[in-house]
Amino acid sequence: MIDSHLHLWTLDSFVTGGARPYSWLGPQHGALFRSFGEDEAREALDAAGVRGAVLVQADDAVADTESMMAIAARNPWVFGVVGWIRLDAPAEAAEQLHRFSAHPVFKGVRHLLHADPRSDFLDLPTVRESLALMAQRGLTLDIPDAFPRHLGSAVRLARDMPELTVVLDHLGKPPLADPELMVSWRADFMALGRETNSVAKLSGLHLPGVEYTPDALRSLFESALEAFGPERLMIGCDWPVSTLGAPYGRTLDVLLELVSSLTPSEQELILEETAIRVYGLGATPSAQG
Repeated sequence: MIDSHLHLWTLDSFVTGGARPYSWLGPQHGALFRSFGEDEAREALDAAGVRGAVLVQADDAVADTESMMAIAARNPWVFGVVGWIRLDAPAEAAEQLHRFSAHPVFKGVRHLLHADPRSDFLDLPTVRESLALMAQRGLTLDIPDAFPRHLGSAVRLARDMPELTVVLDHLGKPPLADPELMVSWRADFMALGRETNSVAKLSGLHLPGVEYTPDALRSLFESALEAFGPERLMIGCDWPVSTLGAPYGRTLDVLLELVSSLTPSEQELILEETAIRVYGLGATPSAQG
């Protein structure tokens, strides 16, 4: 399979505007508050039988994107990079897009919406202008932790810009432990699924107050299939953030058990083919065993 959602960071390798990079990450995150590099990631993927991954930004900084691009250049198992550009400044975004798009491994953009104080970020005219530039280049937009503030905005964006592929990370972070909030999540989630330019990731499902088991997550998986179908779902482990809940192998095993209920061709879509198609990865689907 291809892991569609993997992070790497080195906390002491560079500074951004005089500040420490990855400022969201601190001692309160326990074992996560350290550097996670390419060698450790490769070991985790190899042990789980995963042949490659898409690196996804973890900081709203150009330096994070440049670091991932450098890692991709020396690691053939990195099939794609989802980086960051300054979406709310179209002229700056255009320059960054021109620079990064010179590298075929650059496949999309993500902004840490959940850490941005602007609840209307995806509706801002400047952001929409930058997103149009991305769409012209065939780049995708990943949306992290969308619920509760940004899942409705994601629906509007997908509807307003059918030329842009909108990728919903972590199924929008469903509030599975709260039945009342789940009603709101499901309404927006299903609405996004009706927009055919949207895709969702089975990733980041170590949820508050929810046991990380196939049985506990089965209703979410069924909702994802209903909304998107296997042809618009892809699998990702959200390493190393997921290590707060389970080792890489356990995180993956739970997802694989859910996917195992599908036909072999449907499994292949979720495990590889959707990621290859959506991100335009330089990889061919592996043969089914």
